[in-house]
Amino acid sequence: MIFEKRTLARLRLTAACFISFCGLALSAPPQAAAQDDVLALERSSKAFSSVVKKAGPAVVYISVEKNIKRDSRRFEEMFGADEFLRRFFGDQFQQQRPQQPQSPQQPQRPFKRQGAGSGFIISPDGLILTNNHVVEEADKITVKLADKREFNAKVVGTDPQSDVALIKIEGSNLPTLPLGNSNELEVGEWVIAIGSPFELSQSVTVGVVSATGRNKIGISEYENFIQTDAAINLGNSGGPLLNIKGQAVGINTAIFSGSGGNIGIGFAIPINMAKSIEEQLRSHGKVIRGWLGLIIQDVDDNLAQSFGLGKTEGILVSEVTSGSPAEKAGLKQGDVVLALNGSTLNDVSDLRNRIAMIAPGTAVTLDIIRDGRKQQVSVLIAEQPSDFSEGGKSKMKQQDGSLMDKLGLTLQELTPELAEQFGYSKGQGVLVAEVEANSPADNVGIEPGQLIEEVNRVRVRSFSDLKDALKKGGSQVLLKVRAGEFSRYVALKYEE
Repeated sequence: MIFEKRTLARLRLTAACFISFCGLALSAPPQAAAQDDVLALERSSKAFSSVVKKAGPAVVYISVEKNIKRDSRRFEEMFGADEFLRRFFGDQFQQQRPQQPQSPQQPQRPFKRQGAGSGFIISPDGLILTNNHVVEEADKITVKLADKREFNAKVVGTDPQSDVALIKIEGSNLPTLPLGNSNELEVGEWVIAIGSPFELSQSVTVGVVSATGRNKIGISEYENFIQTDAAINLGNSGGPLLNIKGQAVGINTAIFSGSGGNIGIGFAIPINMAKSIEEQLRSHGKVIRGWLGLIIQDVDDNLAQSFGLGKTEGILVSEVTSGSPAEKAGLKQGDVVLALNGSTLNDVSDLRNRIAMIAPGTAVTLDIIRDGRKQQVSVLIAEQPSDFSEGGKSKMKQQDGSLMDKLGLTLQELTPELAEQFGYSKGQGVLVAEVEANSPADNVGIEPGQLIEEVNRVRVRSFSDLKDALKKGGSQVLLKVRAGEFSRYVALKYEE
């Protein structure tokens, strides 16, 4: 009995000590918790440093020269050399610069235009990815490595439409940068930019992916940019955007800025797009793009309602090019394209980019809606014509006409004389003479000189046809409007 009491007392003492120890552990002093936070930050810092140490040797500084032979005074008048240099060097540039005699007989003299950018080595024998605008039309390209070695470089191929260029230096066992998968990038991921902003080589900045799939920026014809807040400045162009694994996931290309400096909005070409272009530049010296032969536009709420779509989705076919793969496959104006090879399409740029990267001769399947019914169309992609250009607008002289108050349009019958003047055919449609400011027509971009060919899906060849077709609409009118060689659909809402 005494043994049992002693044993029980010992157990109680042991339990009390254990609980007391746990309490001490759970209530660790604030200094210990703070130290853990510091260690966590230190580990993150070391991780970034490790990535930069491995990637840095493959990032290069690129300087270019272009020889220009023209009258120096005339050159400054054309390009505003004083203003350009004043932006970068301040007002003292103009004050310190000696005045040149102004003479119409001043002889021509050679002038060297210099520029700089960045790039990164992707093969041990010296292939380097950069931007087209860094090396475009350069007479001399010099590449400086992180270890201070310098090489003369030659252009393997350039692609102005995507702003990607491939150049080469002669070397062996050069440091290289592994290429990642930009399709796996997610908004909020850490990224690292390395380059030569303002000729400061091997500059490193860190940020996150702000957005993906950015287009309609107006930088290049084929846009699918990664947006980042990692600081990018003049001279960063062509340098790599890295993920935390040290892989290049983009080519730093441009910034939004009112002053030329970083404001936290930079754009990089996705490396998956660049890889496809690089492979073609390496093999052919140029990029061979796929071609469908459609003039297309995004679907907004009004167009979705006009075409009987259940929701705002897809890309609207506003015109089919004669003799194109699309015409041969049976695609028609008014079709709405939903998916390519089973993959949903986001917008016009998405479809254009995907088609451009498809090799000519490849058959693809498009999911479309035609007259409210879903169907599939198989199209054999062709090579993009050498004279290919995107849709444009043609602004022409206004003519007098009657006023359609509700739409804000002044229209004119297309006489044979007007048809010849504006490049149309007799009976092709009704000419837009004037557009009232802030009217429904003005709000959707209709301009004088354009031609109305359809109203509410009805073909119109005269003012009388148009007025009859308008009677079938309610408070919304669907027009097919032609501007020069291209046409598009617009939906106009007005108050009855």
